[in-house]
Formats: sequence, structure tokens, C-alpha cells
Amino acid sequence: MKYLSPLSPEHQALFWQILRYGLTGLFVTACQAAIYWVLAALAGLHVQLANFIGYLAAVAIGYVSHSLFTFRGHGGEANHAARGLRFVAVSVISYALNALWVFLCVTHLRWPDWSPIPAMIFVTPALVFVLNRQWVFR
Repeated sequence: MKYLSPLSPEHQALFWQILRYGLTGLFVTACQAAIYWVLAALAGLHVQLANFIGYLAAVAIGYVSHSLFTFRGHGGEANHAARGLRFVAVSVISYALNALWVFLCVTHLRWPDWSPIPAMIFVTPALVFVLNRQWVFR
């Protein structure tokens, strides 16, 4: 792409990595939503249980997808058990951070139900990208 040519090779690689991160995130989110919907709406599981199972599946799908696609070639060949534990830790941070946005915006500030969504879309993924890049897939 001619727009990327003024960028250094490192910045070009970072651009493509961020793009792959976004695509992978959409895929993982779609998988989680589909699993949630099938379990809650079709199988009749309690919505929180369906959401938690969807979250667990998304963590597994996300680890494989980010390993093979988003962060391919980034960092060394780390021990997969250690990398997997770090990935789970970052996923828990992501889950907790989104819960914090909901608590702060909806419960504490009594803003509308949609008010935490901008932080969920922009702040959480940015932090998770940095943590994944610098700690998990280093």
C-alpha cells in the first residue's frame, strides 16, 4: 500500500499486526456471541452460564487465533503452557475491565445501559493488545 511506504518496516509490521488483531477480535467475538446465543436461546441454559461458557470458548479460540494469525512471527517460541497462562490472565483482565466499565457507568454514575460500550470497544481492546504484544506473545 502506498500509504504505508513512508513508514518504517517496524511501523508497517505494527500496522498489519493491529489490523490482524481487529479481524481476529471480530472473529472471536462472533464465536462467543454465537455460542452464547445457541446455549441461552436454543438450549435453554441460564444466560450467565451461557455467557461464561461462551467466554471460555472465546479464550481458547482467541489464543489459537492470535498465536497463528495476529502475533505470528512476533517474539520467540515460548513455552505454550506459560504463554497460555499469560493469555488467560490477560483475558481475565479484559473481562474484569469491561465489568468495571459497566459498574462505573451504569451502576455508579447511573448513565444509560449503552454508556460503557465506547470504553469496551476502544479502551479495553487497546490495553489488551498492548498486554498481548508485550507480555503474552513477546
